[in-house]
Amino acid sequence: MHERHCGIRLYDKLHEQSDAAASLHFCASFRLLPVRDAARGVSHAHLRLLRLRCAEDLRENWSTRGSLPGFSSARVCAARALSRVSAEAEVENLSGLSPNPDRDIFVVRENGSTCMMAEFAVKFLIPFDVLALNGIDLITEQTSVSIPRGAEIAGKCGARESELHISWVNSAFTFRIFFLKENRMMGSDGNAEESEVWKINKVQLVYDTSDMTHFVNAYNPGKHTASTHRLSALVTPAGRSYVCAAQQTLTLISTDHQKGVTVSMYDIQVQAFDIQSDFIFSEPYKCITDQREQLEQMLPLVLGLILGLIIVITISVYHFHLKLTAQQQPQLPRDRSLYKNM
Repeated sequence: MHERHCGIRLYDKLHEQSDAAASLHFCASFRLLPVRDAARGVSHAHLRLLRLRCAEDLRENWSTRGSLPGFSSARVCAARALSRVSAEAEVENLSGLSPNPDRDIFVVRENGSTCMMAEFAVKFLIPFDVLALNGIDLITEQTSVSIPRGAEIAGKCGARESELHISWVNSAFTFRIFFLKENRMMGSDGNAEESEVWKINKVQLVYDTSDMTHFVNAYNPGKHTASTHRLSALVTPAGRSYVCAAQQTLTLISTDHQKGVTVSMYDIQVQAFDIQSDFIFSEPYKCITDQREQLEQMLPLVLGLILGLIIVITISVYHFHLKLTAQQQPQLPRDRSLYKNM
């Protein structure tokens, strides 16, 4: 209600000013418009993008409009709106825009531009202990956990290192992905060249077995951390996005008696560095599994084309051979009287 009230006050103040303040007025009021109130036929992704664009317009216009007479009340509201915009513009959970309910979309922005994008579906298989019926022995059970649509995200981008943090269920679960850019030798031994790549070098899951929704009757509940060790996953040439529809499985070792937590990611497109355009991935780099599957799908077609070509060539050669043989055979006279002289 405070945001809506502040938006109305800002609207009224700007309405009293000249048309030069129209852009600022529109952006400030639009920023406070809930997504559900948007006009039909407008993409939610465009609404998100327009809000971010409006944040920049507000900043630019504020320096020139802030000194207008009678603008003090609106100035306070605009400052509050700007503080909220600045905070929200850093990270965006756009999972609600995904047509696949299991696939999440996360965006991290810094300095007004997109610096990280991640789209993937992920499931966690987490083991935990429960007390047996005899009240003495422990039984290990497993629970399947996925990221809900309303998850909170945080992240940071760097020239060589980036991070994405995803939390849900009141921080009972926190999934962290660490990205690293490095130089490595690529190619065969004879023609190996140093090139720049980026990769995931660490994955971490913090989970709380006190959450009764997922860990029913957990023994000795509490927080645990599962992490990878010496990970090098999703290795991608610099300036490109990693794409993989196939499932990628990682095993994390937990502080809960060294139990193994399984992380299964699929339908992936991620780029942690060098994004050139807002909300747009760079040229995709397909994973080896997808390349192999694509080759396996194309192989029957290629073999069919080759077989068809061989059949056509064989029939053509045979037909040509028949014509050539027919031309070389002696022609028998059609007049029967000529047979007497033979």
